[in-house]
Parts: sequence; structure tokens; C-alpha cells
Amino acid sequence: MNRDELVAACDRLLDAGRFRDYTVNGLQVAGRDRVVRAMSGVTACQALLDEAVTWGADLLLVHHGYFWKNEPVAITGMKQRRIRTLLLNDINLLAYHLPLDAHPELGNNAELARRLDFSVEGCADGEPGEGLLWLGSPPPGLDAPGLARHVGARLAREPLLIEAANGGEIRRIAWCTGGAQDMITAAWEAGADAFLSGEISERTTHLARELGIHYLAAGHHATERYGVQALGEWLASEFGLEHRFVDIDNPA
Repeated sequence: MNRDELVAACDRLLDAGRFRDYTVNGLQVAGRDRVVRAMSGVTACQALLDEAVTWGADLLLVHHGYFWKNEPVAITGMKQRRIRTLLLNDINLLAYHLPLDAHPELGNNAELARRLDFSVEGCADGEPGEGLLWLGSPPPGLDAPGLARHVGARLAREPLLIEAANGGEIRRIAWCTGGAQDMITAAWEAGADAFLSGEISERTTHLARELGIHYLAAGHHATERYGVQALGEWLASEFGLEHRFVDIDNPA
């Protein structure tokens, strides 16, 4: 498969140009023109790059790539070693951040809902495909500890639960994968009984307790493993590529 045609197809699928993001979405580092093997992973860390070299990948597809807003522009140290690995081995780096969070079918939020059996009502901050704060319902009969056990079993990672004073069954839940803990107020304003994201800050605990909304920090990495897998599988199906997802362990 021609690299440029593949990238153009991903850009169209994810509508990448509509997002004002903190990074470059799409092709970040160009490698060989022909793509047969595509590896996917959450973050383009050195360990994932080394796996791509060993496997003979032509393209590496990630959610967290390079060239973030306000990061130093000099290509030195760790950044130099990573980019040098890609260039020396002629590997393409393809990265999608917010477009992959938001996609209504293959995105991180959509895939997380699928794995956790959440029914989807829509988004609190935009139409499906652009909104990042998703709303819906968890499986019936779950209180906050029960929801935490359910999430832990499905993601193979026990979430940190900040339980609000009000108990009872959780009927409405909001979620946004990754580092979206500061959306907790918007989740409460949208009428959610509980909000799930990846990370937690010191202030999140006080907000959850005082607003009266349960908060679950299920891990930035753990909540964002699934969109990039789904996109990699779509590429394999659409273009006849060999695809492999590699999960580099990350407890955060």
C-alpha cells in the first residue's frame, strides 16, 4: 500500500483537519513509501520503536506522537534518539490525538464504552465525532464500588475511586479517556452521577466530594489502549496490511 494514500485515508476517516490540537495529527515522520506491516501502540516511546524495528514495521501508528505544543524544538537527547531510530529504519510515524479520542466508532471514548458496556447517549460538548465528554449509562444495578470493580475487571487495572457521599445506583455516567480529570465539573453540570477518566489531580478529589459526583481514575494508558488498536485493525482490513498492536506496560 502506498504510504501517502494510507495517510490520506486516515485523515479523511478521522476528519483530522477539524481539530485544534496540541500536536500534529497525521504523518509526523516520513519513512518508506510502501507499507505492508503496520504496528500500533499508545505512545511512540523508545520501547515501542524498538519493537517496530525488530518486527520490521513499515509504519508505526500511535495516539501519543511527537511535536507537542510548548515542548522544546531542538532535536536532542531522547527526542533525537527516537527520531533517529525511525529515520535509520525508514519507519513512518503516524499519530492521531484528539481526532482519535473523538471518532464515534473507532475512537478511544467509543471503544472504552464498548468494552465497559456503557450505552451512549451523546456528548456534552459537541456532536458525536467532535465532542470529547461522552454521556451514557453503565450496566444496571451498579453503585460506585460496583462500577469500580466492573471497570477493573474489564481493563485489567483497578481504578482509583473517589466516592461521593450520595450512594445508590449509578444511572448516568460521563467519561473522557486520558488526562481529562478537569472535565469533572462539566460532567456534573451534564447530570452525571459518576465521571470516569484516566488521571487524577489533587483538586479532583475535592471537586468530586463537594459536587457530589463519583470519580474514577482508570489510568491514562489503560483508557487509551483501544482506539489505536481499532484504527490499526481498520487499516489492516481496508488495505490488506499486516497489523500488530504492542502494549508497552504503563501503570499511569
